[in-house]
Amino acid sequence: MTYNKRKKNSRLHGSKTHGYGSKKKHRGAGNRGGRGLAGTGKRADQKKPSIWKNTKYFGKYGFKNPNGKKINAVNTFFLMDKFDTLLKKGLLKQEGDAYSIDLGKLGINKLLSKGKVTKKFIVKVDSATKIAVKNIENAGGKVILKSKSGEE
Repeated sequence: MTYNKRKKNSRLHGSKTHGYGSKKKHRGAGNRGGRGLAGTGKRADQKKPSIWKNTKYFGKYGFKNPNGKKINAVNTFFLMDKFDTLLKKGLLKQEGDAYSIDLGKLGINKLLSKGKVTKKFIVKVDSATKIAVKNIENAGGKVILKSKSGEE
């Protein structure tokens, strides 16, 4: 003989607790201490060792670009440090007394300012910081920004 059992919630309409005992016991994730990796080491010793090795667990890292494009940045130090290698590979070309380089061909789209520039460079790049442009111009070179000049 078949027997159709009604659902529990229909039998418990009007009941404060719906069969869970105290009202406190069925309030969501707070009852079980949170969801996911909640509580992983701000207090006491709970779960701390599992995240110690992951140095990027807390905080935010890297660039955030509103356009959604990935920023591959390089410092002016890179030009001086890799000068001989870039010259041998033909990525750095001599034009008179200056050296010309298109950083876009290397997959780099931003020039940052760390490092001292001692040679004249003509650098083509999508974007650059103001200090990086100033450092290269002080050494007698120039920076050509592709995004502003309309080249693609």
